[in-house]
Amino acid sequence: MEMFSKLTALFQQALETREPSVHLLDSFVEHWKGITNYYIETSDEMIPAKQTDIPWRLKQMLDILVYEEKQQEAEETGPCMEYLLQHKLLETLCTLGKAQYPPGMNQQVLLFFAKLLGQIQQPMLHIINVYRPVQKLIRLCGAAFGSQTEKEEVQFLFIICSKLKQDPYVLNYILESKRKAGNRKPGSISEAQEGDLGGSPKRGEDPRAESTPLSPQAGCIDSPSWSGDDLDTSSTDGHLPSPPSPSTSEESPTTLIKALVTLMKSQKSKIAIKACESLLLLVSIPKEETARCLAEDTALCQLLSDRVCELYKLIPTSLDPADIQGVDTVHWRARHSHGSTEDTCSFPGRDHFETFLAWLDFCDHLIREAQEILASRLAKAIHQQWLVAVVQPQLLQMSEAGVLVATVLLSSVVRQTWAPVLLEELVFFLLGSQRQPEERMATESHVLRYHLVKHCDHISDEISLCTLKLFEELLQKPQEHIVYNLVLRNLEYRNYIAQGAEDKHTVDTEHLEESAELEEDPFFTDMYTESDFNSSSQLLSLPPRETSPRPVGKSQVSDIVNSFLCLVPQEAKTSYHVQGSGYDTYVHDAHELFKECTSYSLEWGWPDTPKPLDSVHPGSDFYEGHLLKVLLDRITRILDQPYELNLQVTSVLSRLAVFPHPHLHEYLLDPYITLSPGSRSLFSVLIRVIGDLMQRIQHIPNFSEKLLLVRKQLMGLQPEAMTDHMTLLKGVIVLEEFCKELAAIAFVKNPIDEK
Repeated sequence: MEMFSKLTALFQQALETREPSVHLLDSFVEHWKGITNYYIETSDEMIPAKQTDIPWRLKQMLDILVYEEKQQEAEETGPCMEYLLQHKLLETLCTLGKAQYPPGMNQQVLLFFAKLLGQIQQPMLHIINVYRPVQKLIRLCGAAFGSQTEKEEVQFLFIICSKLKQDPYVLNYILESKRKAGNRKPGSISEAQEGDLGGSPKRGEDPRAESTPLSPQAGCIDSPSWSGDDLDTSSTDGHLPSPPSPSTSEESPTTLIKALVTLMKSQKSKIAIKACESLLLLVSIPKEETARCLAEDTALCQLLSDRVCELYKLIPTSLDPADIQGVDTVHWRARHSHGSTEDTCSFPGRDHFETFLAWLDFCDHLIREAQEILASRLAKAIHQQWLVAVVQPQLLQMSEAGVLVATVLLSSVVRQTWAPVLLEELVFFLLGSQRQPEERMATESHVLRYHLVKHCDHISDEISLCTLKLFEELLQKPQEHIVYNLVLRNLEYRNYIAQGAEDKHTVDTEHLEESAELEEDPFFTDMYTESDFNSSSQLLSLPPRETSPRPVGKSQVSDIVNSFLCLVPQEAKTSYHVQGSGYDTYVHDAHELFKECTSYSLEWGWPDTPKPLDSVHPGSDFYEGHLLKVLLDRITRILDQPYELNLQVTSVLSRLAVFPHPHLHEYLLDPYITLSPGSRSLFSVLIRVIGDLMQRIQHIPNFSEKLLLVRKQLMGLQPEAMTDHMTLLKGVIVLEEFCKELAAIAFVKNPIDEK
C-alpha cells in the first residue's frame, strides 16, 4: 500500500512538472484532426453522426476548453481557444452542420455551440470568428416546423438569449440589424467601445493573427464604421455566402426572432416554453437601445401580432357562447404544460380557443416585461393588425349570430388583458379616446363604441346580455379612461342638479316632494326603523365609523340606506321569508369591492368632494350619456325583461355605483338631490318602476304567495314550475335585491363621504 502511494505521488509530480498547455493543445488538435480525418477516410456517407466518434471528440474538445479556462488567469486566453478561433473551427463546424454530413451533424453542432457558449465564462459573442458562425447557425434554426432537432435548436437559442441578456451591446450584431453603427445613438456598442478598443482588422484578414483571441484588440467589433450589414463574411472556408443587406424589417435576416416564434408553435410543450422564455429574456433587457432595436429593426411585433390573428381566425364561429363563457383565464405556461383539453367539459373548438388565449396571455406577459418603446410598438401592432383589421368587422357585421360570438370572445379578451399598455390600446379600440361630454345622437364620434352601447339594448336578448357582460368586464379593469369615457365625462358639471338648488339636503319629506318623480309616488314609506338598521351584526363587523357630524349638504348615510331598503313596498318583499337573504348579505361583498376599486383609483386623482355648483353652465342641458341612458331605460323595463338580463343590467349599475367618485355617488346613490328639469337619476327611475309595480299588483290574485313561490324556485328550495306572470314576478325579486345591494354600497362608501 505504501509503495502504491509513492508511485501515485511520483506520477502526480510528473504530471505537474509537464507543461499542461502543450499537453492540452496537443490533445485538442488531435481530436480536431480526428474529426477532419473522418471526412477523408470514411467510405459510407450515410452513417449517422451519432454512430461515429465525432460526438465523443467534440465532447473532449469542449472539456479541454472548459478545463483550460479554469487554469488561466482572469481575462487570459489559452492556446486551445486561440487555436479554435484562429483556425475558424466554428465556421467549419457550422458548414458541416448545414450540409448535414454525416446525417445528424447539425444536431451535434448545435449541442457543441450551446455547451461551448454556456460553459465558457469569458464573453465570446463579440468576437468576429464566433458571432459569424453563430449567425449562420441561427439561420438554420426554426427553418422547418416540427424539425427533428427542435430540442437542440431551442437550447442553442436559449443560450444565445441568455448571453445577450448579460452582454446586450452585441445584440445588433447577432441580430444582423439593418441599423448602421455610425447612425447609432449614444450608448450603442460602437460608441461605448470606441474609446477602449484597438484598431479594426482589415477586410479579409484574420483578426487574430498576431494577438490574443479573446482580448478586445483581437477581432472585436470596434470601428464605428462597421455594422452587421457591411462586415465581410467571406471567410477562408468559402462555404457560406454573405447575408443580403436587409431592406425592411420583414425581410431582415433577423432569424433569431423568427426562429424563436417558429419554435413557440412546437407541439412539444417543453420546446414551446423554452422558446417563450428565450424571447422573454431578450425583451426584458433593461436598455432602451436594445428595445428600440427589437421594435424597429426586427420583425418581432409583426410576427407576434400575425400569430394573434392566425390563432384567432382558427376559432370556429359556430361556438356556443355559453361554452366560451365557461372557460377560465388561460395562462400561457400552464397551457403549454397541460396541453390540449381532454376532460368532460370539452367542446368542439375549445382547443383552438384556449390556444389563442394562451398566446394572447404570452403577448400580455411579454408586454409587461418589455421596455416602454417595445411594449408600445407591440401593443399598437396588435391593435391595428388584429383588433381593427379582424375583430372590428366581426362586431359590426349584420349577422346576429356572428356578432354574438364575436362579443363573447371579446369579453374573454378583456378578462385576459392586464398589461397597462395593451389594455390602453384595447380600451381605445372599444371606446375611443374622447373625454369631452357626449352629445345626444352623436353616433359618429366613435362608431364601435356607439354600436356596442346600442347592443346593450338590442332586439336580441342574447346580444344584449353578452354586451352588458362585456362592459362589466371593462369596468373591472384598473383603467381610469374606461369609467371616465363611459360615464364621468357626462357628470363632470353636475348638470343633473336643478339651477339655483341649494347644495343642502335634509331628510324631510318636503324635499322628496321637490322631485316630480317622488311627488307621484304614494308608496314611499319607511319600513325600517333606525334601531333595526343599527342592529345589524354584519355592519358591526366593519371598521368603526366616525362619530363627528357630517358636513352640511350631504345626506346622512342611514337616511340613504333606508331610502333604498324601503323603496320596495312591503307587499312586494319576500326576502324576509327566506333565511340568509337579508340586506346584510350584500354588505361584505360591497365592502370588498369598494376596497378594490378604491385601491387602484387612488392614482387617478379623483376629487373627494363634488365640483361646486357655480361651475355649472347656466341653461346647459343634462345628458347622462349613451351608456347610462341605455342602462336606465333597461331599469324602467325591469318588470318586463328576462330574469338573466335584469341581473346583468343591475350588476353593471352596481359596479358603477361602487366607484369612489363623488359625482357617481351623488347621481346613482343620493335620493335627495333636486333634479334639473328633464333629468333623471337612478333613484327617480326606481320610483317610477315602483309606481308601475303597485298598479300591476292590483290585478294579480294571490300576488304575495306567487312571489314567494318564485323566490324559492330561484333559490332551489322549490321545484321549478310554470306560474302566471313569471317575468314580472322575477323582475320584482331582482328589484328588491338590487335595492338592497345599492343600500349596502351606499353604506360602505360612507367613510368617503365623511372626509
